[in-house]
Amino acid sequence: MPHDDFAVEPVPGLPEAPPEGEHILWQGKPDWWALSWESLSLPWVAGYFVFLAVWRFIAVVDLMPLPQAIGASVPFLILGAIVLALLTLVGWVQAVTTVYTVTNRRVAMRIGAALTVTLNLPYTQIGNASLSVRKSGTGNIAFDLMGETRLSYLVCWPHVRPWYMRKTQPTLRCIPEAEKVAEMISDAAQARVTMPQIRREAPTPGAAVAAE
Repeated sequence: MPHDDFAVEPVPGLPEAPPEGEHILWQGKPDWWALSWESLSLPWVAGYFVFLAVWRFIAVVDLMPLPQAIGASVPFLILGAIVLALLTLVGWVQAVTTVYTVTNRRVAMRIGAALTVTLNLPYTQIGNASLSVRKSGTGNIAFDLMGETRLSYLVCWPHVRPWYMRKTQPTLRCIPEAEKVAEMISDAAQARVTMPQIRREAPTPGAAVAAE
């Protein structure tokens, strides 16, 4: 019988229903091919195996007939194709199990294939956000968190800004219409941060006596 691991979510991508006053502005997932291409370095992996094949061909071309030299280098290309297929599968799984959520109060990231976690990033804890857009139209939005907030690079990978390991920056990776989403986050964060916070305080004893 099929089982949905996320069936307990009251709202897809969120561990619980948004509280009163919070509403969802946008939800999306990474583009699986762009995520695989960038986070798993597919071009470098492909180039590595092509290099091995060429190196093998050059090493044996003087020792055997041309068809045999070509045949000696082909296994490297086959192995490379298998590795690329497996890495692409990993990227696809990471993409389809991810849900990014933007609300008027926070950014939430449900990430992880084997170990699923949900990161809640309130706008009041985001010090800065960086946008990078690719020619394909997809882009990344990285969040620099304020204070002593620390996240594990390995737990958040690949939904992080590459190579920022000392202070991990959670990132919406390879999302379509990244500029539009970034503008939405900017507007929502500005409205949230500038919203006056009203705290309820207990009345002072003097005020209670005067009231009587």
